Amino acid sequence: MMRLGVVVPCYNEEAVLPETIARLAALIRGLIEKGRIARESGVYYVDDGSRDGTWRIIQDAAAREPGVHGIKLSRNRGHQNALLAGLEGAQGDAIISVDADLQDDLGVIEKMVDLYVGGAEIVYGVRESRATDTIFKRITAEFYYRLLARMGVQIIFNHADYRLMSRRALQALERFGEVNLFLRGIIPQLGFTTATVTYARGERVAGESKYPLRKMLALAANGITSFSIVPLRLIAGLGFLISSFSAVMIGWIVVGKLFDNVIPGWASSVVPIYLLGGVQLLSIGIIGEYIGKIYLETKRRPRFLIEERTEPKD
Repeated sequence: MMRLGVVVPCYNEEAVLPETIARLAALIRGLIEKGRIARESGVYYVDDGSRDGTWRIIQDAAAREPGVHGIKLSRNRGHQNALLAGLEGAQGDAIISVDADLQDDLGVIEKMVDLYVGGAEIVYGVRESRATDTIFKRITAEFYYRLLARMGVQIIFNHADYRLMSRRALQALERFGEVNLFLRGIIPQLGFTTATVTYARGERVAGESKYPLRKMLALAANGITSFSIVPLRLIAGLGFLISSFSAVMIGWIVVGKLFDNVIPGWASSVVPIYLLGGVQLLSIGIIGEYIGKIYLETKRRPRFLIEERTEPKD
């Protein structure tokens, strides 16, 4: 009988965490009673340097509930690093990752287990729709997924970090040592047999989203620059277009001089200055983003440090 581990990254989730712990505990008990998973299965809550009472709630649950484990990072390292810490620290034949906000439908976990038993090494949880999102978030999210696909990034459309991974898939993931983590782009590169389950994403039960627009944009940029060199190739193409445009401008200036119908010095100075200045700043910024990632990767600093762990009640 398979041992199942569930990893839940948490950052300032004091408002929703008691409900999350209760629902996941009931789910694990139900699967054990049905004989679907082993009694050694459990849930691993990863405190990503929370500033509220998140870690206290996890400690209390570990002392009270069987199968509840706590992992406390030494400081806030971001959702992706906290998730990876849980994946590497959890025990089980298969590990499921899910957010603490209860927006992902926990009911499909049993379907994920069924697909794993049927031979799938990775099972992706995919949203049926984005009806619960704002219009702005829905349009930008779908555009982003399509943009990544056009840039050659392997990604599952409308999939975030709700997934099941077998122990073999997790061992393969551990061989990826990059610091700039974008797990939803790395995991499709593992290969293995995959499957998907669809679900309706609900509203957050309590608390506030920990992914404001600033963090969403940072994650989006990381996803592009970590897996695609298309922006660098676009710079080269842009340089070619500007060179062609400059050649046309030179021809236009020469013709204008011959017929004396342009303001002297205007076209030959103002237009190229503004055009080339803007393009150069944009290009330097894109190249700098890639250089910054190279800098971070070469230092090989640890992606997270674990300060404390709790063991479940016997």
